[in-house]
Amino acid sequence: MISEVDRKHLQRCVELATEALEHGDQPFGSVLVSSSGQVLFEDRNRVSGGDRTRHPEFAIARWAAEHLAPDERARATVYTSGEHCPMCAAAHGWVGLGRIVYASSVQQLGEWLVELNAPASPVRPLSIRDVLQDADVMGPVEEFAGPIRQLHEKFYAP
Repeated sequence: MISEVDRKHLQRCVELATEALEHGDQPFGSVLVSSSGQVLFEDRNRVSGGDRTRHPEFAIARWAAEHLAPDERARATVYTSGEHCPMCAAAHGWVGLGRIVYASSVQQLGEWLVELNAPASPVRPLSIRDVLQDADVMGPVEEFAGPIRQLHEKFYAP
């Protein structure tokens, strides 16, 4: 079940995805929240500079590895506008982050990209559950998937 706290953080992810779009990046944004509810780190997609690994979920994993003890990582929640790609899911698992809540799924994104005649991803579109063992995952959250789709439509508009 999605709580009001979850909604608040997913809304921030939509805002960060919008910010990414405004900077010429694909619209993705993510937030790391401690078990006490404190926002610890947030970021947006930054791939337009040429480094295709500059995903916000990957940045969160790196930040958490450098700044949080393993038990703090395990109790934290990652909120994100889109389900993790395999690279980010693996980073999440290797760092030992906890719960993941995402607005739109890999499956939805794949369908949108086809409908928008956008280039396919060079990475196989695997679900987080296909990459991580025993992941605590919630998503997609439909009330946020629509706004995320609209951002992708803007990004891929001719």
